[in-house]
Amino acid sequence: MADHALRAALLKLCANGPVPASHFSPTQRSALDRFARQTGAVQCQRQGRGDVYRICEAGVFDAHIRALSPQIETPVDAALPRRARHLAHTRDSKAGRHHHNRHYPLLKSVGESVTWCNGEDTTLPLSELTRDFGAATLGLESDDDWHTGQPLWLIENQALFDRVDWLPEKTSATLLYYGGQIDGRLLTWLCQRRRASLVVLFSDYDGVGLSLYARLHQKLGDSCEFWMMPHWQRKLERYGNAQLWRKTLHIFTGIAASLPPPVRGLAEQMQRQGLALEQEAVWLQAS
Repeated sequence: MADHALRAALLKLCANGPVPASHFSPTQRSALDRFARQTGAVQCQRQGRGDVYRICEAGVFDAHIRALSPQIETPVDAALPRRARHLAHTRDSKAGRHHHNRHYPLLKSVGESVTWCNGEDTTLPLSELTRDFGAATLGLESDDDWHTGQPLWLIENQALFDRVDWLPEKTSATLLYYGGQIDGRLLTWLCQRRRASLVVLFSDYDGVGLSLYARLHQKLGDSCEFWMMPHWQRKLERYGNAQLWRKTLHIFTGIAASLPPPVRGLAEQMQRQGLALEQEAVWLQAS
């Protein structure tokens, strides 16, 4: 954080010559003052009604700014990946905002003839790829046209992605494994246009899962469902986890009032019993 503040302040000073102190954030001013004391390359002087920072030892200043931002003299090609540009500017690929534009979720089909289409000419035969390779993926971008005529199930835990005997009989759908925390790029992609005949979320029954459903339902409306496993009431009572409930209670509390009607009964039971329920209970006996 300190290097980031100092880098920003030095770059501003390098580009604009003497700079009024009011043009720097408090964190940047603190970094500049410390830099001035340690190197003598910068001075803060009174000018008129305020203070002004100026470079007083150009050689020392240039050496430090090159150490913080290696490619300051040569503009970095804007077409390069964002993390490469960060590396050129800061020696750190993760500096600043560094998300990738594309998202690659893990997909598999259940049933036959599950396909995805992107426009009229591009088709992904997911059933065939799942049969031959176990799973497949798509490079998703928010403005693409990828969609399927079958339901899309969002699955939080890998066990349910690997073994699909828990699904309702005659299911023909795509399973998408999102691994606990759903990626923001996937949410954006899902909300950009209709991607499937139905989006079905099957998450753990906890604050995180219910919060995700509330967000999805807000964007997708009735084209999104939260799947209730058979006999969930008895399973919640028998296999529910109080520690998981407490761990995600702050999330549940923040979204409880906005939950759609289909899950309010579940939410009320969880709250009354102080229990959450993990997905794997779908395989367990209810009594």
